[in-house]
Amino acid sequence: MTADPAPDSAGVSPVAASEPAPSARPTLARKLGAFDATMIVMGGIVGSGIFVNPHVVAERVHTPVLIVAAWVAGGLIALAGAFVYAELAARRPGLGGQYAYLRDAYHPAVAFLYGWALLLVIQTGGMAAVAVTFARYFVELTHVPLGERAVAAAVLALLVAVNCLGVRAGSSVQNALMVLKIVAIAALVAAGLFFAGRAADVPAPAAAAGGPDTLLSFAAAMTPVMFAYGGWQTASFVAAEMRDPRRDLARGLLLGVLGVIAMYVLVNVACVRVLGAGGLAATPAPASAVMRAAFGARGAALIAVGIAISTCGFLSQSMLTAPRVYFAMARDGLFFRGVAYVDPRTRAPVVAVALQGALALVIALTGRYEQILNYVVSVDFIFFGLTAGAVFAFRHRGARDDSSSWRVPGHPVTTALFIAACALIVAATLYRYPANSAVGIGIMLAGLPVYLLWSRAARGRGEA
Repeated sequence: MTADPAPDSAGVSPVAASEPAPSARPTLARKLGAFDATMIVMGGIVGSGIFVNPHVVAERVHTPVLIVAAWVAGGLIALAGAFVYAELAARRPGLGGQYAYLRDAYHPAVAFLYGWALLLVIQTGGMAAVAVTFARYFVELTHVPLGERAVAAAVLALLVAVNCLGVRAGSSVQNALMVLKIVAIAALVAAGLFFAGRAADVPAPAAAAGGPDTLLSFAAAMTPVMFAYGGWQTASFVAAEMRDPRRDLARGLLLGVLGVIAMYVLVNVACVRVLGAGGLAATPAPASAVMRAAFGARGAALIAVGIAISTCGFLSQSMLTAPRVYFAMARDGLFFRGVAYVDPRTRAPVVAVALQGALALVIALTGRYEQILNYVVSVDFIFFGLTAGAVFAFRHRGARDDSSSWRVPGHPVTTALFIAACALIVAATLYRYPANSAVGIGIMLAGLPVYLLWSRAARGRGEA
């Protein structure tokens, strides 16, 4: 483990005495509060997955109880993760969030690999896929004479422009879109629970009752569940722009994850009630099917609008949060120095934002996003587990860390259980998708020689 650098007043760990003082150059602005944090947490989780993944889960587990249980279990894992990140946010409220936790707990190389994987696999591929999903719904709803890729490019460019105006502008757009997402999901739940009748169940595929086959199927079902729950950690990236990150980020993590658990479980209860377990497994677009059963073609059109809003909201949240990691890497001398530029007027990391938008656009236009998405889960949960381990590392180090205002309930048991859950999800993903997982891990590890080059160059410049 590396020495634990003391954060400066801006929440940025210094990397060298030769680096200019924070006052000598523009810094990020602290303008976000608890409501913003909660909306960012929820916006990072809720994309298009909840409108589709109930079908994928029902294909793998074939009873209503197991379907709902998978979403409850996923929610509990996400809540355990929120507890972990809440403590880490209280201990390390500065720039970069998860990147900083990994850097300070282990080594800058671990943090760099996370940023590398975020840029090349985890975040950018997901943004490209969601941009194209948004474009499909937008073109279908509006009948604009544009191709899907042109629309995807336009929405990415628009969100880059908004976030270059500053964190307040980006957060305001994100908040509005998240509120609209909540309205859309509430409408879907109400339609399924109160307006649509119960459909006759379609027989589900034969499955063994209990035993190893059921456990393996349940483990396989957890992959799409956790993919749908993923994203709460990205709120930590903007900690340096929160007015009181120790308080507001911790509250936002817990309230946001609890809100999403409630929405996700209710959506699945509604889908199972209307379609039945077998019908859900046979319906690739369950949200549309539920709304159609309740309100006919108009209902299907309304949920299509909701899905378009939800995907746009996810893109907005991603454009707001992820560039802060690349900005932190550049400030540490481990990425292009220009990426650390802050616009003196808007106080936004405009180069980092433009970089994220440009890479997502390239992947969207080349059509490689679906392949990249197959690499995400195993890599993402490796870093989730490592980040949870940072709680052990920080608590082991001296009195300063022990003064944190938030502590994980039930630690070390709950933290260890979260790490074990992450390990099981990685193992299940490796077992079921060995080739895709190997590619994802290979891309991650390819960052090691890149890190060595960057760190050597930083030492040569006297920055590390």
